[in-house]
Amino acid sequence: MYRMLLINPGSTSTKIAVFEDENNVYEKTLRHTAEELAPFPTVASQKDFRKDVIIKFIAENNIDTKFDIIVGRGGMLKPIEAGAYEVNDEMIKDLISAQYGEHACSLGALVGVELAKAFNTRVIIADPVVTDEMQEIARVSGHPMFPRISTFHCLNQKAVARRYAKEHGKRYEDLNLVIAHVGGGVSCAAHGKGRAIDVNNALGFGPFSPERSGTLPSAILVKLCFSGKYTQEELLKMCNGKGGLIAHLGTNSGIDVENRIKEGDKHAELIWHAMGYNIAKEIGALATIFKGKVDGIILTGGIAYSKDFVDYIKGMVEYIAPVTIYPGEDELPALAQHGIMVLNGEEEVKVYK
Repeated sequence: MYRMLLINPGSTSTKIAVFEDENNVYEKTLRHTAEELAPFPTVASQKDFRKDVIIKFIAENNIDTKFDIIVGRGGMLKPIEAGAYEVNDEMIKDLISAQYGEHACSLGALVGVELAKAFNTRVIIADPVVTDEMQEIARVSGHPMFPRISTFHCLNQKAVARRYAKEHGKRYEDLNLVIAHVGGGVSCAAHGKGRAIDVNNALGFGPFSPERSGTLPSAILVKLCFSGKYTQEELLKMCNGKGGLIAHLGTNSGIDVENRIKEGDKHAELIWHAMGYNIAKEIGALATIFKGKVDGIILTGGIAYSKDFVDYIKGMVEYIAPVTIYPGEDELPALAQHGIMVLNGEEEVKVYK
């Protein structure tokens, strides 16, 4: 039996879990108040604070600290292939400098390596959001200064892809799948023979989402930038954080939107279905990459719990291939899956460099 500690940091919380093989035997979300985080100027500077919170919680709850491995959520690194990576000095340096971006997910490795020292074990990360397996032609946009980049919900997408393959008695590496993750952000990817060969950048391209604007008309955006009405920070928030459903309807909650629709709000219905319409178009576009040979379409993420939303998308795309729904985000089981595969020798640990 393999015993693993899993770490999934968020902006105001740190989710930890203890898995014994595939069994989740203990899970806790440790919340951090704005006051607690206020003294830290950067995400990386929260490292020791979050480590101490975890160690204190583990001690207070008498959790056995004999772990075969610690698996952290991957952070903002240079573009790398999917898989498991040993946390090394080069990775730590890049995460602390935040040269590839700053996000709480980077604390998975930063906190993980400190806990590994404390508990005398090893630490890996797996399938970070910067995973890049795009084919070369997919990187080309309409201007060489703006290449298309890969930023997507890799951990959950790869996990549901492997789950789908297992349930159908096949190997992920033998399938052509189109997967749409619909949560606070939206990422759609074409998975060809085990690689995400084309994706939309979930932080600035593709369908809009509850909090993000997705692709916007470039000329209008440029004019806004020089209008003098908005700061750079305000415009960035307009794209990510205060776009999408928030901009249109003042909420990022799919439940709120559906309640408004039930009460007869036609505008809310239009925007809700427009989000589904855009996702369906993205799925259709990605399906063309496989020239009709699509084994399955998968919808996942928090909004996949909405039957109305899922049915709207299914009605537009199920002619392409059967649609499977895996609602929610199985990030902790996905991290555990990598831990098991590394420990039993199924997966080779890669070197970040």
